[in-house]
Amino acid sequence: MNKVAVIMGSDKDLPIMEKAIEVLKQFEVPFEVHLYSPHRTCDKVITFAQGARAQGFGVIIAGAGKAAHLAGTLASNTTIPVIGVPISSGVMDGMDALLSTIMMPRGIPVATISIDGAENAALLAIQILAITDMTLQQKLELARDQYRMIVLAKDGSIGQKYNT
Repeated sequence: MNKVAVIMGSDKDLPIMEKAIEVLKQFEVPFEVHLYSPHRTCDKVITFAQGARAQGFGVIIAGAGKAAHLAGTLASNTTIPVIGVPISSGVMDGMDALLSTIMMPRGIPVATISIDGAENAALLAIQILAITDMTLQQKLELARDQYRMIVLAKDGSIGQKYNT
């Protein structure tokens, strides 16, 4: 099974990115976590991205706030899927990071998740890996059933309280 890279631009991003890490752990997907800044350690970002496939990575999740160039810098240096997680910080509550992440030029795609949506980023990474991994596909189907059951249970509770 390919690994997932979880990369953040700052240690301030860790509380959000830990949500992705937890999902990867739950699904028993191998991963590595790194802190690379596209502004302060650009050489590390480029070297990592260029060697990611050879190192066994199948997907990169990149979380960054403010001028969020991390996902784009990674994507411009690899052909494996990059999923951007814009992180809320600063005065724009993550809109600056969202716009920086989604506004990629033609030919350099970045799949972008909602602001602070690290959990969904991990689930999307798992879905990408599950294209060729039946075990992961089955785990995803089980998780979807569990999410469905949670909503149905909540519906029942609300219905009992308010429906006559």
